[in-house]
Amino acid sequence: MGTDALSRRHILQRSAGAGGVLALGPLLAGLSTGATGAAEAAEPPGGTGGNDVYGRIGVRPVINARGTFTILSGSLMLPQVREAIDAAARHYVHLDELADAVGERLAALTGAEFGLVSSGCAAGLTHATAACVAGGNPDLHIRIPDLTGFDRTEVIIPRHSRNVYEAAVSAVGLKVVEVSGRAELERALGPRTALIYVMAGPRVDESELDTKVLARAAKPHGVPVLVDAAAEILTIPNVHLENGADLVAYSGGKCIRGPQSAGLLLGREDLVRAAWVHSAPHHGFARGFKVGKEEAVGMLAAVEMWVRRDHEAEYARWTSWLRSLARTVRAVEGVSTETVKPEGLSNRTPSLKILWDGKKLGVSGKTVMDTLFEGGEGGEGGRGAPRIALNEAGDEKNGRTGVLVTPYMLQPGDTKTIGRHLVALLRDPPPPPEEPRPPTADVSGTWKLTIRYAAGSSRAHRLTLRQKGGEVTGSHTGEFVTREATGSVSGDTLTLRSVLGEEHGDSLDFTFTGTVEDGALSGDLSMGEYLTASWQARRQSASATQEDK
Repeated sequence: MGTDALSRRHILQRSAGAGGVLALGPLLAGLSTGATGAAEAAEPPGGTGGNDVYGRIGVRPVINARGTFTILSGSLMLPQVREAIDAAARHYVHLDELADAVGERLAALTGAEFGLVSSGCAAGLTHATAACVAGGNPDLHIRIPDLTGFDRTEVIIPRHSRNVYEAAVSAVGLKVVEVSGRAELERALGPRTALIYVMAGPRVDESELDTKVLARAAKPHGVPVLVDAAAEILTIPNVHLENGADLVAYSGGKCIRGPQSAGLLLGREDLVRAAWVHSAPHHGFARGFKVGKEEAVGMLAAVEMWVRRDHEAEYARWTSWLRSLARTVRAVEGVSTETVKPEGLSNRTPSLKILWDGKKLGVSGKTVMDTLFEGGEGGEGGRGAPRIALNEAGDEKNGRTGVLVTPYMLQPGDTKTIGRHLVALLRDPPPPPEEPRPPTADVSGTWKLTIRYAAGSSRAHRLTLRQKGGEVTGSHTGEFVTREATGSVSGDTLTLRSVLGEEHGDSLDFTFTGTVEDGALSGDLSMGEYLTASWQARRQSASATQEDK
C-alpha cells in the first residue's frame, strides 16, 4: 500500500490507543463504534432496514464495483455517521456557533489549524477561493463574482492540474493563468494573483511544479496555495499542508464515508474562517452552498471514525474479496485475472482486472459492463437481475478485453453476486453488436445543425465532415469551441463523436446518432454527463473545403 501511507496509518492507530487528540471524541460518545464491516454485514443493500425507499419510486439500486463516483452516489455513510445525523436532526443550533465548534474539533483531529465542513469538495474550493480573493470582507463578498475593482483577480493553475473541477475556483470570477514551468510560474506571480490551485496526484508529485516548489515560489508574494485532494485518503499529519500548501479540500462522501453532500476544508485558520464567512447561511453568491447541522455533525463523525478505523484490515478485507472473485471467474476457460495495486493517495484500493479473448468468448468488456449495469445476463436481461457497475478494462498489446472490479465501495457478499453473474454472462453472452453495413449515404460536407435541449435550442453548431468508405472524420464547432469529430456510416446511419478534453479546464463529450433522408440528418444526441438532446441538420455544402472549416 506504500510505505508513506502505512506509516501515517500506524501513527493514527498509536495516537488513538494512547488516548491523545485522536482518541474517541465527545461526538461519538454513546454511538456505535464497532467494526464497520460487521455492523453492516447484516443490513440489506442501501441500509434501508428492509424499507425499499428506491423501489417504491421505480429506482433500482446499484452494486458499486466502479468506485466513488458522484454519479453513483459516492460511498455509503458509516453507521456511526447515520446515527450522528439522526441525533443532530433532533435539535436546533446556531450555525455560526456550530461551525466554530466543528472547526476546532477538526483541527484537533487532523492537526490543521482549523477546519470547515462544506457542501462537498467543490464548494470547499469555492469558499477557499473567495477567502483568498476577499478575505472575509463583506463589501467585497457581495460583489462576487463581479471582481471589477478587486486587487486580486487571477488564479495560477499549472498545466498538470487543469481539470473540470477547477470550475469551482473560476466560478468566483477569477481569470485562469496557466503555467508549465518554473520560469512561467515566476512571471505569472504578481499583485493580481489571488491563489495557486493544484489538483493532487502522482503527476503533480513527479512534475517540475510539485506542491513544495509552488509553495516556495508563492510565499514571498503572499499567495496561498490550495490543493484539491477530493478523492484522497485523509493523511494525518496532512501531507499537503506539510508540503507548504495553505489549504486543502476533501470530499466527505468518498473514502471518509461521511455525507455525500459534505466536504472538508483544512488549513490556515484565518483563511478557513474567512471561507466560512463566504459560505452559507450567509447571503451572497454562495448562499446556495448550504450545509445543514446534520451534514456538519455527520461529517465530523466521519472524521472521528476515520482516525479509529483499521485501514490495514479494510485493505486486507478488500484483497480477500478479490482473491475469491478471481477464483470464481477463472473457472471460465480463457479468463485470466490480475490484481492492480493503487498509486498515490487517491482511491487507495486494490482492483481486479479480469481479461479474456473477446473473439473466443464472443463478447467484449464493454458489452459485459453495459449488460451488467442494465441488470441483464445471458442475453435475456430482466429487471430481476441486480445492476452491477464495473469499469471496462483491456490489454490491447495482447488483444484481450475485460472488466475491472474495484472493491472500495462494495458490501459483504457483493463479490459473490458479481462473480455469479459475470460467469453466467461470459458463458452465455448476449448477441454481438450488429456488424457495420456498407454505407448507402455520403455525409461529406458542411452541415448546419439545430439541437433541441431540455429547455432550449441552438442553431450555432456545425459539422464539417469527410467520408472515406464507412469512416468519417472532421470537426464539430459549437457555441464557442471547435473539436475533432470521428465516426462511421453504417447503411444510412451516422454515428459521430466529438470530445473536448479537460486539459483546458472543460470537458464535453457529444455522440451524434442519426439517419440520412432526403439530404438531411436527424436523430439523437448523447451529451455524456449532460444527458441527451435531439438534433437535425441540413447540408450547406457538399465538400469539406478549407473555407468550410
